[in-house]
Amino acid sequence: MRPVLLDTNAYTAFKLGKKEIIEIIQCSEKIVLSPIVIGELLGGFDHGTRALHNRKELQQFLASSRIQIFPITIDTANFYSHVYFLLKRKGQPIPTNDMWIAAQALENGCVVCTYDKHFGAIDGLIIGNEFSQLI
Repeated sequence: MRPVLLDTNAYTAFKLGKKEIIEIIQCSEKIVLSPIVIGELLGGFDHGTRALHNRKELQQFLASSRIQIFPITIDTANFYSHVYFLLKRKGQPIPTNDMWIAAQALENGCVVCTYDKHFGAIDGLIIGNEFSQLI
């Protein structure tokens, strides 16, 4: 199975105990997070009442040997450019952060675990929120 890049809403679903996301995390050899996703999570934490608790839980999650954070590189920027161009040509824009997340997934051969259907507009990107969709 290819590495699974967790979108922000997938990590949130995991923390809320959603069985389908727990199964994905348990059955995947490698889980990937993007700095973009981490930034979105931290921003959400800071607007809540449990910021310190949520940050601590995220740090514990990131400490797992199965978790990897992929850096944003010049190659990522090239993948982003390609995603941006294709979506613009299709007339199907998606949020900028999600284009960066998709670029990292494409660059690194990952599938994206997400509840956001708009990722489906990106050719070659495998998305889903159930294990059977990502294998």
